[in-house]
Amino acid sequence: MRIIIALDILGGKCVRLTKGDYSKVKIYDEKPLEVAKVIEDNGIRYLHLVDLDGARNKKPVNYSILEKIAAKTSLKVDFSGGIRSHEDLRDSFNAGANQITAGSIAVSNPLDFISWLIEYGPERIILGADSRDRKVSYEGWTEDSDKEIINYIKDYRSKGVIYTICTDINKDGMLEGPSVELYKEVVGIPGIKLIASGGITSVEDIEELERIGCDGSIIGKAIYEGKLTFKNLRKLC
Repeated sequence: MRIIIALDILGGKCVRLTKGDYSKVKIYDEKPLEVAKVIEDNGIRYLHLVDLDGARNKKPVNYSILEKIAAKTSLKVDFSGGIRSHEDLRDSFNAGANQITAGSIAVSNPLDFISWLIEYGPERIILGADSRDRKVSYEGWTEDSDKEIINYIKDYRSKGVIYTICTDINKDGMLEGPSVELYKEVVGIPGIKLIASGGITSVEDIEELERIGCDGSIIGKAIYEGKLTFKNLRKLC
């Protein structure tokens, strides 16, 4: 299973939110590139780079940070946050993203999202399928849809999706463990590769996600708060 570190950018700084709430922001570092280099130096190969400014403004803002990380590290970067148009998608890949995660567009404009899958291939386009109380959330987690999360992912699997990042918003940033039972259901969808996110706090959490068949796990607050160390993670890479 891939170990992926989340690097969330707001105002050019490395931050973490609690349950996606912009009023509950904690700044961890003012130099995202230096954080990315530390991640790389500790043997991690994958980065989930989230443009929180882009998510809030409905258009990516922090391309310059993506470009620097792509140019100055060998990290494989999945980029997300505000990607809504073909231009946004093209610019994200041109800036150095290996994959992009799209969430809101998949809810609000599924035809465009499906066209991205066809044009760029399902290996490069990740479905962002985040949920609150089993309903799909979008618009930077400010809106809840009436779509049930498992049926939503199944439907997109039938349209060609392979990768999905699923975050249980109620777990995000809480350091209380991931939603294992929900993720078991997602992993049970034939052909889906699940990247689990939200609440991962310990080596045991990661080992459990690997046991149930997750393709990857995204670790954020736990590494920045020292609940998990790079020494712990190197043993799992």
